Amino acid sequence: MKTTSFNPARFAPLDASETAGHLRETWAASDRGERGPAAPRPVISQSWQRVKRFGLDPEQGTDSVLLETDELEHRRASTALAEVMPTLRGGLGAVADASVQIMVVTDPEGRVLWREGNPGVLRRADAICLEEGAAWSEDTTGTNAIGTALSADVAVQVHSSEHFVRTLHGWTCAAAPVHDPRNGRLLGVIDVSGPDSTVHPATLALVDSVSRLAESELRGRHLTAIERLRAVAAPLLCRLDGPALVVDTHGWLAAVTGMPPVDRVPLPASFGAGRNWLPSLGTCVAEPMPGGWLLRVTPTDDTGSAGRVVLDLGDPRRPHVTVRGTAGSWTQDLSPRHAELLYVLAVHPQGRSAAQLAVDLFGDPTRTVTVRAELSRLRRRLVGLLDHRPYRLREEVEVEVLLPDDPRDLLPHSAAPAVLGTRAAGKAASPEHATE
Repeated sequence: MKTTSFNPARFAPLDASETAGHLRETWAASDRGERGPAAPRPVISQSWQRVKRFGLDPEQGTDSVLLETDELEHRRASTALAEVMPTLRGGLGAVADASVQIMVVTDPEGRVLWREGNPGVLRRADAICLEEGAAWSEDTTGTNAIGTALSADVAVQVHSSEHFVRTLHGWTCAAAPVHDPRNGRLLGVIDVSGPDSTVHPATLALVDSVSRLAESELRGRHLTAIERLRAVAAPLLCRLDGPALVVDTHGWLAAVTGMPPVDRVPLPASFGAGRNWLPSLGTCVAEPMPGGWLLRVTPTDDTGSAGRVVLDLGDPRRPHVTVRGTAGSWTQDLSPRHAELLYVLAVHPQGRSAAQLAVDLFGDPTRTVTVRAELSRLRRRLVGLLDHRPYRLREEVEVEVLLPDDPRDLLPHSAAPAVLGTRAAGKAASPEHATE
């Protein structure tokens, strides 16, 4: 289960010495393709580069087609963020109102689901289409805290002329992503926005702290649900012969009998009742339970074999791997670290030692303990696909890597030297032309 801890290095706070005038000069110079009086912060510079590749005009407006009422209500009802809205209102809503700002909550596409706060600022927000149902992703509205937090998957503050679109230069905003602790997926962003005169460096830390509080509340709700499922599962498993386990709908273990316990059984999106083959279990029969699944592991020599692995890095927001074999196919989302590891192994089919992977990921050959721990987790998720000594994808497995159209979009959240080198070279490596 994903956990997070406070890390000040996650933030790129505004330098108080930067005046609005300097920011305007930097923005204008960037628009002309010239060097400004000061370089923009890295998170802003990278966002400007992305936005320019999208073809956005800095003189455009910020209007967008709003979601229909039915669609907006559907998205509100289907997101886990609805469960923590009281926490968000208590942690940010009142603060935003008192500080002449507003709180905004979006889905992972950057669509505004809720907003509340100072009435005067809400009216000003209507003029820039910062309203419920509007789109605020980078590819529609340019550099802004909501869209940039979604793209970079980090907490970020954007002030005045750091916004790409001139219309937003009178605004300041701070946003942080919120992830689902059950599967690590991005749920959306919480944001505090207001006139540029309301900028304060502490706002970013506050927003990020509330986002982590929301994740903690969701984690607590999940643990409670697991306990309820365990209470139902325990007497049921006592009556069964043979190995079996009960998991929730996300694959987290509630109870087990006749086999070693595991933290989680990754379930494919197409998982359903009946006979299935899972990479970590082999052949099993799934029966639905309230809040989860009973998985009866069937003794058979036909555990299936993987013949093709597709590592899909084309969508910067959702790296995932698809495995196809004799028993069918399944897909799993990847954590950022596992995506980096699989990319490096895919472009080095001859294999890598733990020390080499430590250099690839951290630039430090001594960090082998961390590498081995991550590889151990990855091997449990991708049973039968990875060899060690050296670490590599098995020779009999055909590997395909799907890459973004622009190499600079390869794993944009990664700071691994191997990934940074690929971006700098302007050509993403693939298994066919991997080099040492």
